[in-house]
Amino acid sequence: MEIDPAASRAVLKRERVRDAILELIEGRRPGDAIPSERALCAELGVSRPTLRAAVDQLVVAGLLVREHGRGMFVAAEKITQELVSDRQTFSVPQAAGTWTSRLLEFSTLPAGARVGRRLRISPAARIRYVARLRLVDGSPMAIEYLHVPADLVPDLTSDELENGDLYEHLGERHGIQVGEAVQSIEPTVVTRDEAGLLDVPELSPALLFERLTSDAQDRPVEYVHSIYRGDRYRIVSRLALGPRSGHASPRDGHHPGIPPGDFLPGEPVTFSTRGVVAGDLFGHGGGRGGAGPAT
Repeated sequence: MEIDPAASRAVLKRERVRDAILELIEGRRPGDAIPSERALCAELGVSRPTLRAAVDQLVVAGLLVREHGRGMFVAAEKITQELVSDRQTFSVPQAAGTWTSRLLEFSTLPAGARVGRRLRISPAARIRYVARLRLVDGSPMAIEYLHVPADLVPDLTSDELENGDLYEHLGERHGIQVGEAVQSIEPTVVTRDEAGLLDVPELSPALLFERLTSDAQDRPVEYVHSIYRGDRYRIVSRLALGPRSGHASPRDGHHPGIPPGDFLPGEPVTFSTRGVVAGDLFGHGGGRGGAGPAT
């Protein structure tokens, strides 16, 4: 698949605008107004279509509310239900599928206020910023944005980001042993530029993943958010309601957002989730496979 450079630049610009608006949202209370589109365009130095695409995504995600003739307001807080009550019983399911990555951007820049809060570092601290297109058997499946403190991975290479399992690279080459990841999933739709990279129509349904990964000392080591295609990707949950006589042996593969084998393999499963890549009915490749990793 050929990547359209113009579409890639547009996606990255929209992503930066989205992050700036999220900082505004996080500094306000539900019901508070945010600046007008005209004011935001002037402040951020972007065009109205670029700003509107970012705002549209945040409206669909339920973070902003538009009121005709009044402006834009911070949406009411969402109700969150944690499905895992005991962290020690969380199990990572395995899945098949050939996942590869294609770099869209790889740079070092200041964390900024929002990412700095998540990684518990100064806004001025440097991070390694990575944008990747994720593919399954050569078919685009997700766009992923990674933020890792630069001092943890001073020698991180583009090869590590495009080949193999990033968490394995972090452990073997950078001495970072991941211990836990907290991940949220929300429905959204893709913008025109995201649609071009994911090979789907504009406004197609998608899943927004957001994940914060910590090491064994509870130190944040990675903040990621990803846009997954909704037409070929779904989440399946399994809840064990009673004791089981045996446990299925793990298979090689990946979990969406968490690499295999990091959480107590072989322990009883109270709750687990996995991603399922739906078969492509139009001959673009793929097939029923496994969960898409964010790494």
